[in-house]
Amino acid sequence: MIYDNMIEKTPIDKGWSGDRKYHVSTPEGAEYLLRVSPPERLDRAKQQFARMEIVAGLGIPMCDPIEFGVCEEGPYSIQRWIRGSGAEDILPTLPPQKQYAYGLDAGRILKKIHSLPAPDGIEPWADRFNRKIDRKIAMYEACELKYADGGAFLRHIAATRHLLSDRPQCFQHGDYHTGNMIIDDNGVLTVIDFDRDDYGDPWEEFNRIVWCAQLSPAFATGLVDTYFDRDVPLEFWQLLALYISSNTLSSLPWAIPFGEGEIQVMRRQAADILSWYDHFRTVVPSWYHQP
Repeated sequence: MIYDNMIEKTPIDKGWSGDRKYHVSTPEGAEYLLRVSPPERLDRAKQQFARMEIVAGLGIPMCDPIEFGVCEEGPYSIQRWIRGSGAEDILPTLPPQKQYAYGLDAGRILKKIHSLPAPDGIEPWADRFNRKIDRKIAMYEACELKYADGGAFLRHIAATRHLLSDRPQCFQHGDYHTGNMIIDDNGVLTVIDFDRDDYGDPWEEFNRIVWCAQLSPAFATGLVDTYFDRDVPLEFWQLLALYISSNTLSSLPWAIPFGEGEIQVMRRQAADILSWYDHFRTVVPSWYHQP
């Protein structure tokens, strides 16, 4: 057991999950990522590890799951340690063509992830997501803070939520953006942190592309281009704007407990989104530019 053979354990203070993360090593010099979940998340952690094993079987570059068990702190997983730097740090230092190329890699990886089907009998997507939209609208309306033009998001949601009907569902990474990607020492884009995995509309997975587009429009463009073989349907753009609008509404009340810094991050992001979409007078965001 790797867990019983660890000699060094360095905490990693990154991420928003409730898991504790560590960089660990063994006497042989092997390095791993150790994630320890709260005890009450045992069933979820076990199922999540099993799903990660299935995803790893696709052959994508990722934090491969190696060992699962339970320790005094709670359920743990040991994953492959990836030597490299965060994509958020590397991409801005690269020329746009290289950023775009990494976006192509990200799109190919995401397409493979989405090849895994949702389980039989899953609730229709429109029912599930409309409930989520209603919760997010309620959160925003009850929030003491408001965006400068929050009404634009509300109006767009009302005008487009009918598009949720009859959408397919598949496995989702759950938080797919540059903050959960590492460019390893060999220059390979690698995906990490499957902590929010789920099943749903494959196109909803793009809702975090706002973080990519703010960092690197070229990367975000490449991600979309390769996923759709450079033939992006209009309905994708319409649904993406709906998914982003829904997320944005709940981002402001979510940020309040984390302080003024996070509140301003979300305000800036909402302003960027309204600019990209010209307050939803267009559905193709201005950051999207095919080379």
